[in-house]
Amino acid sequence: MKKFDKDSFKTPEGYFDNLSDRLRDRLEKENTDLPKTDGFSMPEGYFEQLQNNLKQKLAEEEEPKVVTLNPYRKYYFAAAAVAAVLIAIVGLQRTVSPPPTFDNLASTDIDAYFENNELGLSSYEIAEVLPIDELEIKDIIENEINEENIIDYLEENLDDFNELNIEDHEY
Repeated sequence: MKKFDKDSFKTPEGYFDNLSDRLRDRLEKENTDLPKTDGFSMPEGYFEQLQNNLKQKLAEEEEPKVVTLNPYRKYYFAAAAVAAVLIAIVGLQRTVSPPPTFDNLASTDIDAYFENNELGLSSYEIAEVLPIDELEIKDIIENEINEENIIDYLEENLDDFNELNIEDHEY
């Protein structure tokens, strides 16, 4: 790429001093299509009559008719709001479930609650609350307990299973 030469853009001294005179002389010598006079003209007394003309035109205009668009629009909004409220009420009534009772609870749910939530009660305090009059022996021995279940229970709930000193086949 060529290096830019700053000296090639110099103008002679006094070039811009009489530029406008030279340009005007040149335009007069050549035949140009430029108009000799301004292209726009205004009638005489235009600005003196302007205010009276405006007042006259404004006085002649009639009052326009006002047409309201959508006059029933507010009624449509009110009807939509009432319909939305009714749909919400009907929808909520269908999804409301009956309140829980002890009859609806499964015994496994009650057991899970007692296992997961610490009540801070000892077994003696719980025994005081249970009604003994209604208990029968068949309620307690309803499920057959086998040896595997007992050993599994002890392994899960004892820290050291070997402390029990249980030997094989000794019961």
